[in-house]
Amino acid sequence: MRPERPASAGLAGAAWFHGVHASGAVESIDLRTQAHRLRDGGFWVVVGHFEGPARAWRFAEVARFDTAAPTFDSDARALGDDAGSTVQRPAWVGPAAADWVSSMDATRYQDAVEHVRAEIRAGEVYQVNVCRVLSAPLPAVDGTQPPASALGSILDAGNAAPFSGGIQVPGDDRVAPAWVVSASPELFLRLADGKVTSAPIKGTATVPSGLTTKDEAENVMITDLVRNDLQRVCEPGTVEVTHLLELQEHPGLVHLVSTVAGELRAEVATGTDPWGEILDALYPPASVSGAPKFAALRVIGELEPVPRGPYCGAFGWIDADANRAELAVAIRTFWWDPGDGGRLNFGTGAGITWGSDAVAEWRETELKARRLISLASTGGWMS
Repeated sequence: MRPERPASAGLAGAAWFHGVHASGAVESIDLRTQAHRLRDGGFWVVVGHFEGPARAWRFAEVARFDTAAPTFDSDARALGDDAGSTVQRPAWVGPAAADWVSSMDATRYQDAVEHVRAEIRAGEVYQVNVCRVLSAPLPAVDGTQPPASALGSILDAGNAAPFSGGIQVPGDDRVAPAWVVSASPELFLRLADGKVTSAPIKGTATVPSGLTTKDEAENVMITDLVRNDLQRVCEPGTVEVTHLLELQEHPGLVHLVSTVAGELRAEVATGTDPWGEILDALYPPASVSGAPKFAALRVIGELEPVPRGPYCGAFGWIDADANRAELAVAIRTFWWDPGDGGRLNFGTGAGITWGSDAVAEWRETELKARRLISLASTGGWMS
């Protein structure tokens, strides 16, 4: 059954996740300085940049579904007429596959891997996630942004992911703009019934037999870091690793995933700024930074030539009325920037340890990007 036309039809913007569709962006806030505003209630969609800034958009209308919510054109948001016509979805026309460029070529990336290994040898870090950003020109057409929902439909069909979703808000004098489409397989933070859960991914291969002892050791290292982060906001003695080194299969690759959970401390849950305190404790996500986290962030700042932006940040929703939330680590994520004539961006990276091989790590970044970049590009699969 198609949803009814929302009362927020005069407001621009839409967002969608599995089982939920939101329309009509009412306002946006700086989540790092105004998280107390969530005390007023509402359904908020979060986009956090890896470097720290995070915004949240409150939506006027929220529809929930037993299956993945339909996608909508976030500009016109045409839901069909009263005669029962279907939802209108604009076509996706992506950049040419050959137009993508990387912030680091193979040589520079492999040099970065060796730099991290030198930092490990010196005792400065144990693990660092090194990333690069792919970018291709994608201009607005007649002043109209590319349709995020159309790309979202393509990714859902070709690379289904447990934490997929998107947001497109054109922006105006009241509401900041947003354009993100994600096929993330990784849970950064779930809050439900007073329990905080995180499920870091470390270890990637094309088939299970390709996973190594290096992948297992890296996963255990990052799981311990997540456990330490959660202990900053959870009741003492409640944080536990509920699953360790689980194998998860996704289109074209497999991952090792561990799950950590704890009971949120009462003084955090009832405090004046619970979300500010939670983000301060857990941000940026451990699996895409490194260990120790602050030393890893220093190395990342020295090696990566461009900011990651939304990539490796947080993307998801907070239902402030129900005190529930689900935020993904924004990997396998596209974001559109109107600057420089309009560009579509995508990030990819790998976790570097002492046991890393520079060429193999570069190839892992290619593996993680290949399928999604191909889906988003005009002209079919890349070679």
